[in-house]
Amino acid sequence: MPKPASYKHHRFPPEIIAHAVWLYFRFPLSLRLIEEMLLERGILVSYETIRRWVLKSGPAYARRLRRKKPGRRDSWHLDEVVVTISGQKHWLWRAVNQDGYVLDEIVQSRRDTKAAKRLLKRLLRKQGGPLRRMITDKLGSYATAVRQIMPKVDHRSHKGLNNRAENSHLPFRRRERARQGFRSAGGLQRFVNVFSAVYNLFVPPRSHRSAHGIYLHRVDAIAAWKVAADVAT
Repeated sequence: MPKPASYKHHRFPPEIIAHAVWLYFRFPLSLRLIEEMLLERGILVSYETIRRWVLKSGPAYARRLRRKKPGRRDSWHLDEVVVTISGQKHWLWRAVNQDGYVLDEIVQSRRDTKAAKRLLKRLLRKQGGPLRRMITDKLGSYATAVRQIMPKVDHRSHKGLNNRAENSHLPFRRRERARQGFRSAGGLQRFVNVFSAVYNLFVPPRSHRSAHGIYLHRVDAIAAWKVAADVAT
């Protein structure tokens, strides 16, 4: 497991830092709202300090969160969504599995075969194994990339079949509005790296959607978060 986050030279206890970072990535809250929520608890900290915690500790926590092991029967759902940064269009390419678990995301300035191939190569490297089926919309770049990189995969290109990937954009869009956009492509990539790791941890799969199953999933997720933040008691 990667090294834990460093809390050296921080005035506040690790538990407060970890809680503020959790609030930011788990809920569609602005830094100023988190500042106010902490103030209500008697914790006086500026939103700029919270921003520094998010930038420093968020990636460190995400690297320590355990990822779901890929399965040979998995289906990959791929889609891309446009994000405007400083007046320029970028595309956030996302891959999720049949349960909505985010497998990977990559910010690119292109929406063509080269960009689709880059996503597929990253997925193969990270997942490390074959899949059962790939589902995309009717963007021709996907079909060309799949033929060149994974010609034996069952590729289904149909907009109506790809609701799983399209719906996966909704939590990101809510966060985008709360943040009032992004200042750079690098900043967007850093954000989604942590945001999706937290989303994967806390959102229960469809098989655990009973009230008791959701409760147990959240208890386990909170415990895993505290371990990742190195504040477990």
